[in-house]
Amino acid sequence: MVKGARETHDPEPVWDKEIAVAEKWIQFVDNAVTKKLPRGTKILSISPHGASYWTRTAEIVTQQKDESKASFFLKVTEQDTGKGMVSGEFLSMSTLYEAIPAIVPRPIAWGTYEADSDVHFFLCEFVTMTDDIPDVKQLGEALAELHLENISPNGKYGFSVPTYQGTIPQRVDWQNTWEQFFYNLMERILSIEWQSQGPDEEMKELTDAMLTKVIPRLLRPLETGGRKIQPRLLHGDIWDGNTSQSIDTDMPVIYDATCLYAHNEMEMAPWRPIRHRMGKPYVKAYTRCFPISPPEEDFDDRNNLYCMRFNICCSALYPGNLRFRRLVMEDMQYLVDKYKGGYEEWARKRGEL
Repeated sequence: MVKGARETHDPEPVWDKEIAVAEKWIQFVDNAVTKKLPRGTKILSISPHGASYWTRTAEIVTQQKDESKASFFLKVTEQDTGKGMVSGEFLSMSTLYEAIPAIVPRPIAWGTYEADSDVHFFLCEFVTMTDDIPDVKQLGEALAELHLENISPNGKYGFSVPTYQGTIPQRVDWQNTWEQFFYNLMERILSIEWQSQGPDEEMKELTDAMLTKVIPRLLRPLETGGRKIQPRLLHGDIWDGNTSQSIDTDMPVIYDATCLYAHNEMEMAPWRPIRHRMGKPYVKAYTRCFPISPPEEDFDDRNNLYCMRFNICCSALYPGNLRFRRLVMEDMQYLVDKYKGGYEEWARKRGEL
């Protein structure tokens, strides 16, 4: 991270609350889950696996009809929000699996527990992974392939159902331009963050300038003056908590998807914060395979803008912790100061207005 807000390598804790989902829901395999497993499956065990602030996760070990052992991954949520989370994840993972199965665990089902209609689940194959982040070159090549070969089926930006960042639904209604779609994304998450963390006059002023000046300045040039981008299928949340390396295939694995058809460069947003283990080497590996969109000179500031949405979401998810809001406001101030003239000033200087 060269410009904008700085972070420490030893961030303060962001969450110290109990997981909202009761542990009892992963102490047995509900009938609704069992019905989605292959016919003849015998349950051998279920045990907690992985970590999440919003869900309970477990490994189900089974014996199959041919007496071989097979494991499955189970994620459990509660209430209407949880239902939206797992249904959106299932469609996201199904779409990704169809596009690039070599790096995506095979999704099996989502549904509702028979034991309690307020409890919902996502089920997929279990992949044994390392404790490390994925190979830089392999992941860069795989994501470039995903983006290059999977364009929005209707030519618009969006997704067919709401997908969730943590417990927050993204606004994904279809739009013809990337500028309008991203404006909608930002306006929604800023409103949610405001409700979560409370009002702040400086934040409001910066937000207004971001929406009216910075977003048009950085995103409109992508689709004007003879320049063009296309809405491409994104995982939507690739950071070191949602990707690893498969022990069995020695290939990257991506999971916990929150898909949308968007500008491909937004996939790199979570690689900007220095609190994450994935950083500039992944950007370099990816852009060797999928070139930067023109105007190339705006790339770093676009990345800052896309990362800002990621950090605003983090702020909204952790009410009472203002660390992410402070980071966002510093980055907002940098971009607002730099682009006070908005798109019009830039286009006028280039003879595009």
